[in-house]
Amino acid sequence: VNTSLPVLVDTKTVLSCPPILLTNVVITIWEIILGDKSPCIRTHRTDKDEVTDTNCTDKRMTWLYRPDQIPALQIDPVAITHEGYYRCTVAGPFGNFHHGYQLRVLVAPEVTLFQSENRTAVCKAVAGRPAARISWTPEGDCVPAYEYWGNGTVTVQSTCHWADGNVSIVSCSVFHETGNWSRSIELNPGAKTSKTLIILYSILPIFILVFVGFIWLLKIIGCRKYKLKKTEPTPGVEEDEMQPYASYTEKSNPLYDTTNRVKTSQLLQSEVDGMNLHTL
Repeated sequence: VNTSLPVLVDTKTVLSCPPILLTNVVITIWEIILGDKSPCIRTHRTDKDEVTDTNCTDKRMTWLYRPDQIPALQIDPVAITHEGYYRCTVAGPFGNFHHGYQLRVLVAPEVTLFQSENRTAVCKAVAGRPAARISWTPEGDCVPAYEYWGNGTVTVQSTCHWADGNVSIVSCSVFHETGNWSRSIELNPGAKTSKTLIILYSILPIFILVFVGFIWLLKIIGCRKYKLKKTEPTPGVEEDEMQPYASYTEKSNPLYDTTNRVKTSQLLQSEVDGMNLHTL
């Protein structure tokens, strides 16, 4: 008889031999085959009450109790390396009896759920053995991914996107031989505008630079106009300023008036003398 036996890692398990009366048992043999290693053989002879081990070095695998009373095999604690085939053979006057176990070591995954971007959620079942299965409620546009580790465990990741803005809460369900888990998360309603915000944040610095440059340009133009107005002469003002001085000079300088009168008298006298000479 062969039995498939799933066992959770880091627990204790006991493998039993066929149910035969021990008074009729002559010899009990445990044969343990783990991967590509040489088989481990544990033997108990009832007539001599003698135990022998061949290629058995793992101290975590022992007889459960006295083999002449309970010839069961105990593994404590179970490790991933204990996965393999175990067979108990009981021999007596009435024949040989066998019971085999295909031991499968299970590792429970670590389940996480988080929101990524743009109404996208990521559900992960980390380092499970065997690989977990993931489903979503409600269903979305999902992409699975698998990562295989050297110890035989598998990380399963499901990335799901919901374009429908009416979907607010999503649930991730993880199914595994060691148990089932469910996680829920609320999608960020503002995540759908993330692309718009990214574009806005990209344009905003450029707009600010252009605006500041325009302000500086206006200031420079204004300063130049002010300097030009300040340095140019104003003819009208100079004429208005000079006219009162000229008028004042003409009207208020007696020396200027006397000189003009002398010149006029001399001119008239010369004309008279000329006329007299012409008469003579």
